[in-house]
Amino acid sequence: MAIKSLTGLRSAEENCTRCPLYKHATQVVPGEGPTRARIMVVGEQPGDQEDRQGKPFVGPAGGVLAKALAQAGIERKAVFVTNAVKHFKFEPRGKRRLHKRPNAYEIDRCHVWLELERMLVRPDIVVALGATAVRSVSGRPLAINKIRGRLITLPDGGRMLATIHPSYILRIEDDADKRKQYRQFVADLRVCAKILAKAA
Repeated sequence: MAIKSLTGLRSAEENCTRCPLYKHATQVVPGEGPTRARIMVVGEQPGDQEDRQGKPFVGPAGGVLAKALAQAGIERKAVFVTNAVKHFKFEPRGKRRLHKRPNAYEIDRCHVWLELERMLVRPDIVVALGATAVRSVSGRPLAINKIRGRLITLPDGGRMLATIHPSYILRIEDDADKRKQYRQFVADLRVCAKILAKAA
């Protein structure tokens, strides 16, 4: 069955058993945003809050992303947000569920959904947040510190901008370093805003 809409894609994702992650997650977390968004933001995977609510970027990292987008001059509601992996991977620790990084197999098995999202939304720029997203979008592992904040043309002709995941900023304990990384994150997102403003 050919998937021709985001609604059709969502129901296909809800029935996904391509990797074992669906067994323990509360629900699938599909991408969300305008059908013709010019920017698609791809994170790693849903976190605890996203898994409970069924929506991407509604937890603490989502708050950092929304604030940074606003400061970069990008409307959050105009952006399509999604993840490389659609189910929450975690390790139970008492009552808490600690995030576990998806492995290469899980990223590759989930890649079909991201490709369909890109095909349906057709964004001008895909912003890959962190190493997992970079691997899924580009099809290979790339060092973020070498490509961060630069526009890269993908094999299919799409364009990707790589930056850090906002959860990385949340984990930094040193206040000065946290502020510096956040300012750089906003600067990376501004690259997208400038390119889209020129093309408008």
